[in-house]
Amino acid sequence: MSASKHKQPKILIIGIGNIGRGDDGLGWKMADYLSELELKNVAVEYRYQLQVEDAHLVSEFPIVVFVDASRQPLPGGYSWQTCSKADHYFYSSHLQSPETVLYLAGTLYNKSPESYILAIEGENWDLGEILSEKAEGHYKEALSFILNYLNSRKGLLHPPRSQSFA
Repeated sequence: MSASKHKQPKILIIGIGNIGRGDDGLGWKMADYLSELELKNVAVEYRYQLQVEDAHLVSEFPIVVFVDASRQPLPGGYSWQTCSKADHYFYSSHLQSPETVLYLAGTLYNKSPESYILAIEGENWDLGEILSEKAEGHYKEALSFILNYLNSRKGLLHPPRSQSFA
């Protein structure tokens, strides 16, 4: 989707994962929640995996946040890291890393958005749409973090005062 369809928002959130694979759906759950808020300066996209074509999409935004489940144990159940572009591109039309997508955005479109990865710890990767209890707790912590982050970006959004963390 292009930024023009989003009325030129300032932040792109990309939820990565597969809702049919247990905790791998954490990125999509986050995307669902943020999408439902209809924040005026935030665009939300869903991906099973990142692809070469996503370089064009991320090149249209000044800030990009990639949200994905992690199989690694994370302090507090989630991590927030600056995402820097890779120094190379590997040949594959599927399964690109956020760093490679940023590399392509810089190489092809001369754009380098401020970028972050929000990883949320999961534990169950079996078929099914139910998150594990542990992942659900990590999701709530990560959601609180990203809402505070978005609210701290002066002038970008004004989330509702009372929010339930679904």
